[in-house]
Amino acid sequence: MTPVVTGPPTGIRPPGEDRLPVDDGPARTVLDIVVPVFDEETDLEPSVRRLHAFLTAGFPYTFRITIADNASTDATPVIARRLAAEIPGVRAVRLERKGRGHALQAVWSTSDADVLAYCDVDLSTDLDALLPLVAPLVSGHSDLAIGTRLGRGSRVVRGLKREIVSRGYNLILRGALAIRFSDAQCGFKAIRSDVARRLLPLVEDAGWFFDTELLVLAERAGLRIHEVPVDWVDDPDSRVDIVPTAIEDLKGVWRLGRALATGTLPLAEIGTRPGRADPARVPGVPRGLPVQLARFAAVGVVSTVANVALFLALRGVLGPIAANVVALLLCAVLNTAANRRFTFGVRGRDRLAVHQFQGLIVFGLGLALTTGALALLGVLAAGAQLAAEAAVIVAANLVATVLRFVLFRSWVFRPASTTAPTEAALR
Repeated sequence: MTPVVTGPPTGIRPPGEDRLPVDDGPARTVLDIVVPVFDEETDLEPSVRRLHAFLTAGFPYTFRITIADNASTDATPVIARRLAAEIPGVRAVRLERKGRGHALQAVWSTSDADVLAYCDVDLSTDLDALLPLVAPLVSGHSDLAIGTRLGRGSRVVRGLKREIVSRGYNLILRGALAIRFSDAQCGFKAIRSDVARRLLPLVEDAGWFFDTELLVLAERAGLRIHEVPVDWVDDPDSRVDIVPTAIEDLKGVWRLGRALATGTLPLAEIGTRPGRADPARVPGVPRGLPVQLARFAAVGVVSTVANVALFLALRGVLGPIAANVVALLLCAVLNTAANRRFTFGVRGRDRLAVHQFQGLIVFGLGLALTTGALALLGVLAAGAQLAAEAAVIVAANLVATVLRFVLFRSWVFRPASTTAPTEAALR
């Protein structure tokens, strides 16, 4: 369905901007900042007026604010139309389908601005970060820009629950999709319009996973993502339902990971432009998850066989308990060394001791998980049958194996940050 648009299509100039005498037409819009809303009749007007006042006071580029109302059922669309009629440079777009991703797709795909951005209606992110977000895209230095609440220099005020959820989600992304950007969920992002035209057709999600999917695809294509540490204050009246959103995000991670593993996405064409290196050779572009999984599994099989062999060889000398501890420790060291070289391709002695120490920590977490599972079974079902204990051990070991791979990939053997290519992006 075609969105209903209210308000002027062109941007407005900041007051005091020098104008050439030959420029008699409307100003070219540099920034189109979208505010996606659903049933936000309370926050919409003060937030838009505050955003407009900030941009008018000192923002150096021409701008437009687009209110993207996706299927609100309260007075939000009425307020949006009134604001578009009253305030220069504000327009309202009405969409009959819910979903933040759908709203951004619809507006960004039809915008004539050079840079496309969005911010949450609660304006949790301090607006002083807007110019640092946009400037690298205007100059052509970067392709996308994100606000990060997890970067050095960020200042964040939020509850413990949302802190744990956010960090846990980013840890999952690092382990499952090998992302290198620090914060996928901050509602403060921007993209160059020419890059958006190439990326948006590949993004399937229409909800909260939209911008995560956009960032992962951009990173895999070798595009440059600029990060801006932000000041961020949690909105206690947030409309995000954490549990259903987390479930949908995990489904999105699985779908996207499968698509990347099968190589069905034409990412090479997105990153290929005059003056830019082949994205497959750009340092820091993550790849090879299926190969890593296969090699990790092979190392695990060999480690298990070695563990059993060592236990049997040492049992008669040390006794069963000591033999088990020694065999586990030796195999943990060998497992870390094998995964370091074979699975994750780390060569040389640099950080070797650190990697082994971290590997022992990961081993300890896995051991604590399996031991704790057995202890919990003893509390909940005293006198459980041997079959039940075996089932608990198998399940706990499966979880521990997944945890070990995620931590190896996202923490122990995570590649050091590399400097991105120095070619300026095509304007």
